[in-house]
Amino acid sequence: MEMKKIILMAVFSFSIILLVACGSDDASGDGEGKLAELKDKGTVTVGFANEKPYAYQEDGELKGAAVDIATAVFKEMGIDTIEGKLSEFGQLIPGLNAGKFDVITAGMAINPDRCENADFGEPEMMYGEGLIVQKGNPKDLHSYKDIAESGATVSIMSGATENEYVKHEGVEDKQIQSASDIPATFSAVESGRADATTGTEMTVKMALESSGNDKLEFVEDFEQPDIEGIPSYGAAAFHKDNDELREAYNEQLAKLKEDGTVNEILEANGFSAEGNSVPKDITTEGVCSGEQY
Repeated sequence: MEMKKIILMAVFSFSIILLVACGSDDASGDGEGKLAELKDKGTVTVGFANEKPYAYQEDGELKGAAVDIATAVFKEMGIDTIEGKLSEFGQLIPGLNAGKFDVITAGMAINPDRCENADFGEPEMMYGEGLIVQKGNPKDLHSYKDIAESGATVSIMSGATENEYVKHEGVEDKQIQSASDIPATFSAVESGRADATTGTEMTVKMALESSGNDKLEFVEDFEQPDIEGIPSYGAAAFHKDNDELREAYNEQLAKLKEDGTVNEILEANGFSAEGNSVPKDITTEGVCSGEQY
């Protein structure tokens, strides 16, 4: 009997040691060790979706307001190099959770559903919605309700919040076409496969300007829908195990907001410091809970 007790105690002790060891490995891989890991490397890999003016690649260089803000923040954290990894917008959060990159810097809008799958940093920018139609606006579309009532079709980037926004305003599933990116939505409208496309205001407006496409137009008098999630608040997104990294990011972000650096970056990327900066009372916690919008 004594020998059996000794053997059982040995097995129990070994199991405890094994569990502790496994817990330590998890913490050093994805949890508190992530910040130290990135500082040691001096490099952070960010996921982006090639969406102007938030995050995009041009001539091999990573650009955009969200990227520039993240670059400034990480530099203050002692991480000087940012490497980008292109992904379809709808695959950014799955890619983050699969470990394909360390942080999402795409100006991604905070919303309760996304907060279930990723932890957002504090808001960095604020923006509304925009609408692109064929030249002359043949369907006379000026709101999401116009799309719903007219039976018009709308091409929307996969994973974008606008898919839910238009449904909220009465647009049916059969009216919505999914596309991989902004150029694909433009192509759908230009070819007549869709009557309109929508996205965040600055994204679609700047994309149209840079495309030089004279067959499409931005609807200047677009009526912003009065629904939860508009205006949107864009922020960096982190793996749910990376609390220390996110908190360190937020600490430096707050300093750069306070000294005006974030507003300068927004303006340098075509935003308005007055119209696109985040009100001080807006927090990620409030947006995630649905209490603030």
